[in-house]
Amino acid sequence: MPRKKSKQAGTGFITDMDRYLFGQGTHYEIFEKLGCHPKTFKKQEGMYFAVWAPHAAKVSLVGDFNGWNPDVNPMEVLGDSGIWEIFIPKMKTGQLYKFAITTQSGKILFKADPYAFSAEFRPGTASVTADLSGFKWTDDKWMAARPETDPVKSPMTIYEVHLGSWRKKARPEKDGFYTYKEAAHELAAYVKEMGYTHVELMGIAEHPFDGSWGYQVTGYFAPTSRYGSPKEFMYFVNYLHKQGIGVILDWVPAHFPKDAHGLADFDGQPLYEYADPRIGEHPDWGTKVFNYGKNEVKNFLIANALYWVEKFHVDGLRVDAVASMLYLDYGRRDGEWIPNKYGGNQNLDAIEFFKHLNSVLLGRNAGAIMIAEESTAWPKVTRRPEDDGLGFSFKWNMGWMHDFLEYMKLDPYFRKYNHNKMTFGLTYFTSENFILVLSHDEVVHLKCSMINKMPGLHDDKFANLKAGYTFMLGHPGKKLLFMGQDFAQWHEWDEKVSLDWYLLREEKNAELQSYVRDLLHLYKKYPALYRLDNDWNGFQWINANDGDRSIFSFIRRDETGKKNLLFIISFTPVDRPDYRIGVPKRGKFTLLLDSEHGMYPAAGRPAYRSAKGECDGQPFSFAYHLPPYGTAVFQF
Repeated sequence: MPRKKSKQAGTGFITDMDRYLFGQGTHYEIFEKLGCHPKTFKKQEGMYFAVWAPHAAKVSLVGDFNGWNPDVNPMEVLGDSGIWEIFIPKMKTGQLYKFAITTQSGKILFKADPYAFSAEFRPGTASVTADLSGFKWTDDKWMAARPETDPVKSPMTIYEVHLGSWRKKARPEKDGFYTYKEAAHELAAYVKEMGYTHVELMGIAEHPFDGSWGYQVTGYFAPTSRYGSPKEFMYFVNYLHKQGIGVILDWVPAHFPKDAHGLADFDGQPLYEYADPRIGEHPDWGTKVFNYGKNEVKNFLIANALYWVEKFHVDGLRVDAVASMLYLDYGRRDGEWIPNKYGGNQNLDAIEFFKHLNSVLLGRNAGAIMIAEESTAWPKVTRRPEDDGLGFSFKWNMGWMHDFLEYMKLDPYFRKYNHNKMTFGLTYFTSENFILVLSHDEVVHLKCSMINKMPGLHDDKFANLKAGYTFMLGHPGKKLLFMGQDFAQWHEWDEKVSLDWYLLREEKNAELQSYVRDLLHLYKKYPALYRLDNDWNGFQWINANDGDRSIFSFIRRDETGKKNLLFIISFTPVDRPDYRIGVPKRGKFTLLLDSEHGMYPAAGRPAYRSAKGECDGQPFSFAYHLPPYGTAVFQF
């Protein structure tokens, strides 16, 4: 069925320049043009709609306002741009709509708006007319300070949160989900008290299935209606900023689901995805892969990233499944993938996409961050595109996470044979700007919660976890901890139910939470723990080779060489009253924190004096009673 080209000038809302930039992949505010927007046309107020569907024979706007009848409100196509538009007078915000797309074969597809700012609460799949204007931002102080901040040299302890299961309300509406406003107040209070610097939210872009945790997105521009409206999400970010807390969103440009109302075969043919299923589908996930070689698709994704950062004041994006984008053979067997033009397995389109994305987003938003969840040894992930890097600010350190958890799960007797699992991360920590992560992925699918990964009986598990968290805090790199693990939630995370906050009535759980709080506040107070995270000047082993006793000792420093911190961590249940630690200088070593007391009050901190005498290859040393699973942090 041939498509009729519009002979009219149209509404004029989308100009020739808009169309040109979109075709070039550089219309970074395309979300202001495509989608749904309140407009005044020919002196009438109403709603303007525009959608990119170049393969369509016909497109209509449908919704409650016209009985979902594709014959009532046909749209006009703008020349050969593939963009269709329509203006509906007197239409208001809050109304449901979709695009009825007639394919070349005559089939009608009912599609949600890819650029919609709001979506219907599941199981509904319609888009919702919305207006983002008029929100009064009051986070000026935060936004003014952000461009002056160097994230690499700043403290960053991230609290990863799934809003739907962090806490729940005792009410039937929307499964008891907290609203964005309710969550803002309670979450900010908790995060502030604990000492985290940032919140990372899972699954905020609209998605139809709760069990996908937000990683199978159908509404890239719509904050999920599970928790409220777009302006209520603005309130959430604004409030956290006013409390001094950064906000990071999970962002999923790697793939999208095949739901009938979503992006898959959007206009009857592959549009947002690669046409060849050997590139355009993930066999393991049953999802479609974005076509990073198509300008309009790159524009969709880059504009979407900018939308969250610039329209919602979000401080950064954690980019999901980067490895699946970089490798053409990711999750595919021989014969199921197509090599690039040089015969390799690198997706050259995706590499160029990342360089473009990170250059634009970080170039326009100084102080914002882009984080890669990249699970391989791909080089230069956090180096500049000018230096042939991908341009990310940080990379999740998945290698450290795997080694750390394998070590921590071991019976203490066997740890001496696996000592290198804890030291290996220190051989490459300067190669990227890393974030050490203990994320949601590590506490689901029968992997056990953090406390249940620990060996031994009840008390041993808590002692092990204290030692593990202390090692993580002292190790170079920013930190991320998933909700519930700071108070030792026993069961695996389940997105359908709230965390077990009642556990804080138990002595050991409350004690662990208090200890983690002390670690986080210690981290923020001492620049030695974050200023030189990717610099050998910021880290020094005292003894990396004490495998027989499974004890690790090291120093953290900043550029000043003042307020240095000495860490001692034992990973066995052996009491060592005669333990001696080597140190580089003579003087006083003040005990700030240990596993028994947590943080000592400033007035009552024990002090130890080093004396001349070689130990651990150092010219000075002092004696310290190191208890079973003992941890100690000294300042000198």
